[in-house]
Amino acid sequence: MKVKVIDVDEAAGTALSHDLTLIDPEVGYKGARFKKGHVVLEEDIALLKRMGREHLSILELDPDEVHEDDAALRVAARVCSFHMEGTNFAVQGPSEGKCSLIALQDGLLSFDEEAVHAINEDANWVFATLPDKMPVMKDETVAAWRVGPLVVNEATVRHAERCLSPFKLLPFRPLRTVLVTTGREIWEGRVKDAFPGKLEKKLELYRAPLIGHEVVPDDRERIRACVESWIERGAEVVLCTGGMSVDADDLTPAAIRDVASEVVFRGAPVLPGSNLMLAKKGDTILLGVPACAVHSAVTALDTMMHRIYAGLIPTDREIRRWGVGGLCRGCEPCNFPTCAFGCRP
Repeated sequence: MKVKVIDVDEAAGTALSHDLTLIDPEVGYKGARFKKGHVVLEEDIALLKRMGREHLSILELDPDEVHEDDAALRVAARVCSFHMEGTNFAVQGPSEGKCSLIALQDGLLSFDEEAVHAINEDANWVFATLPDKMPVMKDETVAAWRVGPLVVNEATVRHAERCLSPFKLLPFRPLRTVLVTTGREIWEGRVKDAFPGKLEKKLELYRAPLIGHEVVPDDRERIRACVESWIERGAEVVLCTGGMSVDADDLTPAAIRDVASEVVFRGAPVLPGSNLMLAKKGDTILLGVPACAVHSAVTALDTMMHRIYAGLIPTDREIRRWGVGGLCRGCEPCNFPTCAFGCRP
């Protein structure tokens, strides 16, 4: 790369080799005031000086070199799946050498974390994302990247291209959901069931309807019969709350096993909500939900629901890895960036 440095007073008529950033603390502005390719005008020179520019660098690239904008756009083509129809992302930029990935709809973000780590092992790259398996909203920025230098060699860009696979945004499905509350104290009316309203609020994220709610006592056969009845009536997700611990009256896990054709897991390294249970009866999802979901704003249930309503059912092996980031700080929302709960602001 050849670099020609010219005095800003002599820059009129010169095309810029890169974006020039303006920072104005008084109005809180930071951005590319002059874009790459802009031909400097006489009236631009005073502003360039106010931006602290006394000289400008004009670049001449060698054949094996790549400009920062072009490098960012080549990575964009990998993560945004331009070769696929119906991509759920848009690319914003490049601006100041940076591109951003924008969600075009609500859904669950999914990508290969190890690929991002591999890119960032090259100090020329800066690639930052939201946490994997995080629920995101339409128009939200989910990732941004750039190279540090104005120019990098071709090998640096090819390395990033080899590492990356397309990011995915899994749309939430409005699965027909049923709540089965267990507990004699609630069935007899001695205690009010406080969970239905909270569950409906959680389901709003997925636009999923709560099609039924039934209360049954701590009776294994009655819990089983109730769950089977709702499956026959078209329930796609059945949540059974209460009775998930180890007391003599905690019969919900056994009832779920009686119904299920497959138990995916029983117990997760997540707090609160470690007694969570996931099973399946055909295509119907069965969840055993610990009582902590009634009084805690965020529990293991929220982590699980994000995946279920996105159609991404975790394996038991994946569940065993939820311990790192699986301790919720108890805030609403949880702002810990690696938290498995995927809480929303």
